Amino acid sequence: MLNQIQEIAASIAPRLIEIRRHLHSHPELSGNERQTASYVAGVLSSCGLQIREGVGRVGVIGELAGEGIDSRLLAIRTDMDALPIHEQTQVDFASRYPGIMHACGHDVHTTVGLGVAMVLSRLEQRLPGNLRLIFQPAEEIAQGASWMIQDGAMENASAIFSLHVFPSIPVGTIGIRYGALTAAADDLEIVILGESGHGARPHEAIDAVWLAAQVITTLQQAISRTHNPLRPVVLTIGKITGGRAPNVIADQVKLLGTVRSLHPETSANLPHWIEQIVASICQPYGARYELNYRRGVPSVQNDPILTHLVETAAQEVLGENHIQLIPEPSLGAEDFALYLEHAPGTMFRLGVGFLDRQNYPLHHPLFNVDESAIYTGVVTLASAVYKYWQKK
Repeated sequence: MLNQIQEIAASIAPRLIEIRRHLHSHPELSGNERQTASYVAGVLSSCGLQIREGVGRVGVIGELAGEGIDSRLLAIRTDMDALPIHEQTQVDFASRYPGIMHACGHDVHTTVGLGVAMVLSRLEQRLPGNLRLIFQPAEEIAQGASWMIQDGAMENASAIFSLHVFPSIPVGTIGIRYGALTAAADDLEIVILGESGHGARPHEAIDAVWLAAQVITTLQQAISRTHNPLRPVVLTIGKITGGRAPNVIADQVKLLGTVRSLHPETSANLPHWIEQIVASICQPYGARYELNYRRGVPSVQNDPILTHLVETAAQEVLGENHIQLIPEPSLGAEDFALYLEHAPGTMFRLGVGFLDRQNYPLHHPLFNVDESAIYTGVVTLASAVYKYWQKK
């Protein structure tokens, strides 16, 4: 069966490159992937899958019916949205829309998902159980997964697979990570409330700018001295607003930031820890504060059994020399983690790096991929799907 998967994938490889180039040249921003969704639904329908459109606002679900001898339902998630970046690659199939670009590889993800549907729908023998292909909008704003789940995308699912392109991994190779793959990502808002006054008489005021500076510095220092260094936390203040004039002491400063962590226990304690520090700085000087800590997406925790299954499948169709074990997690975030609250799953890295030219990072205006990686992604996922029903 794995040989048949490879043969079918090889035969449709030119068509998959056409699909990827169409998607790349017609990118759509998060929550607006209507043309992409319609295109995806058309391809899935031509493969004989049962289609649900408008899931998660503009998402698509395709169901491939199995023989019914196994009650388990396996899901595959891919994402469809692009980024507000002006493309500079100058390839023939570059984005037709100024300021919008598939700079994170979601065009490849979508193409791989469609390729899996095309391959598995052509197998001589149907799969033992049902397969659900989830084409999700709005991953870049970390909202699409929750939209899809609310509309039943994970209903009755027993497991879920996914992948993400990685330009630092060479084409033809995949990256496997057991355990934590990405970080939990939360949003932080701190407002320091002081009292305004003349810049020449600071003792008559409560300087919110000075206090905000202390808050930022103390938070960074405290991370290295109060948190277990083996459980990393990254806190970044990315935006500061406050003040009215150079000679007026500011009565209010707003800090906006992001907080990244890997361990659930650490993540749970962060709001209280941050508030303790802010309070200890503001209260002695008579300042007040407002703190809003908003939970984002949790850490992607790859299930060891399913991760081993993907690794084993890749060994058979790619060879052991084309598998990398990822030594450490990323502090980037992925809303794939939300699906894992409903069923075990795993995500692997798909190498898209060129072997003969410079590779640019994700979210870069010159980001591009070696398109032969599409075949690698399709045969790895399709083989993992097949092997899933071989193991109980």
